Amino acid sequence: MASYMSMGEAHRRITEYLNRFADVVSYQDGTSLKHLLSLSSESSSFLALADALNLFQDANRLIRQADKYSQYAEIVAPLFRAMQSYRVGHLAESYQAFEKSANAFIQEFRNWESAWALEALYVVVYEIRVLAERADRELASNGKTPEKLKAAGSFLMKVFGVLAGKGPKRVGALYVTCQLFKVYFKLGTVHLCRSVIRSIETARIFDFEEFPVRDKVTYMYYTGRLEVLNENFSAADHKLSYALTHCDPQSEANIRMILKYLVPVKLSIGILPKRSLLEKFLRSGVYLVLEKLELQVYQRLVKKIYIIQKQKDPSKAHQIKLEVIVKALKWLEMEMDLDEKQAVIASKERVKEG
Repeated sequence: MASYMSMGEAHRRITEYLNRFADVVSYQDGTSLKHLLSLSSESSSFLALADALNLFQDANRLIRQADKYSQYAEIVAPLFRAMQSYRVGHLAESYQAFEKSANAFIQEFRNWESAWALEALYVVVYEIRVLAERADRELASNGKTPEKLKAAGSFLMKVFGVLAGKGPKRVGALYVTCQLFKVYFKLGTVHLCRSVIRSIETARIFDFEEFPVRDKVTYMYYTGRLEVLNENFSAADHKLSYALTHCDPQSEANIRMILKYLVPVKLSIGILPKRSLLEKFLRSGVYLVLEKLELQVYQRLVKKIYIIQKQKDPSKAHQIKLEVIVKALKWLEMEMDLDEKQAVIASKERVKEG
């Protein structure tokens, strides 16, 4: 514990939080509510509240003693347990309690007619993903099966279902979708993105233009990455270019993340960056995409030679001499080792088969 706290001070802090929670819900103050749910913020007030809870040890009695508090007991009681566990570094236990609180919050959110609590919902969705990732690292380090992020994905799908309806709440669906993408990419289960993408892009209740710009940028970034994985570079170019164009110019880290994939994609469709920029992205580790693109360049080179030879002598179009390919590579100043030459020969065979 950071500093001494009396039992009276602990009681005061817990009661103060309960009063604030009840008041912001009563006044439908979504901005204030989101701060009361931000577990990982580690603000001084949150840490002090967690210390108070660990000292007092009977917060449930305070929650039950007044109707003002007790009507939110299913949200607040497990949230308090999540805070306590988080404060002492028991992240798997914290996740378990927070998920219970989050489920209760979703039930209340479903019953609220307007979208006043949408910002608070965003915090719950973000917190459950981040907490799940940290809990899984803890479980793995203790030799246990990391399973919380998968559970978080199931919870987020439930939230998506709540938002996928008519009314003002539906604008929150894209934010939840982007959090799902982050879960699926982290777990290596990107195929699960397809169903939620279909829902966003085909359901009549959604109008992509009405979603917040921030969420549209994130969505286009992840769907662009999916197109890269599927080697659909034209679609990837469209999506990643959209993300870059609409990205906040002050968000340098996000711009770098987009360019990390957009530069190789531009290469694949014949748009060449400056050599200094290309070398920078070679160093960044996007080897898989660049290797695929390099092979595509060889294949296109061989195809060009095939077309020229076919125009000169159609009867010998299928007979491309290796020395012609080597001359073309030398003219382009492309140095190659034996393995790379074999790759070009393989490209030659594909052209003949095609």
